[in-house]
Amino acid sequence: MLVPKLVNIALSFCKKYGMDESHAVGHGMNVLHLSRNIMHVEVERYPILSKQRDIIYTSAMLHDVCDHKYVDEKAVWNEVKEELKEQKILSEPEIDICTEIVQTMSYSKVKENGFPDMGEYQMAYHVVREADLLAAYDVDRALLYDLYRTNDFRESIGKTEKILNNRVYKHMKDGLLVTDYSKKMHNTLVQRCKYRYKDWCNLMDL
Repeated sequence: MLVPKLVNIALSFCKKYGMDESHAVGHGMNVLHLSRNIMHVEVERYPILSKQRDIIYTSAMLHDVCDHKYVDEKAVWNEVKEELKEQKILSEPEIDICTEIVQTMSYSKVKENGFPDMGEYQMAYHVVREADLLAAYDVDRALLYDLYRTNDFRESIGKTEKILNNRVYKHMKDGLLVTDYSKKMHNTLVQRCKYRYKDWCNLMDL
């Protein structure tokens, strides 16, 4: 019953710390699904992933409950670790691996520091990290994140376009996608984003 426990933990922390919907439970669920999809493709090349499933699922579902944009990252993740220990979801060494994944996987940290050396968990790291990247190919999510801060749709839609063009659409070119699944999905997701953005622009003109 791993997944129900993880969703409940995410829900508890998101409520406690007031995450907006761009980084709350729904986002974690989306990253969890994407992690599973990537893992199912990559496990043929990296069979060890099947043994690391619980670490992947835990990191995916809980990665943003300690996002530094909302909370003290290390303090809140320490709370998460205690919850994982109390519910006996993972062993302490497995929790340590989740900690390293969660605290090094963000776009900004990778751009600044590159990929960490995760040893036998390197591909598990990429599975979760890339699932989070793929979840960013979402116009509405980027729009909502900014809208909660500006309270101005027109301003937020302009910022969203810049994020998509300067960041999301460049994931492949910037070497951030290493799995076959993500590479195959990139162009399709870019086109979906462009269509959605255009649709919002059309709605604004009505």
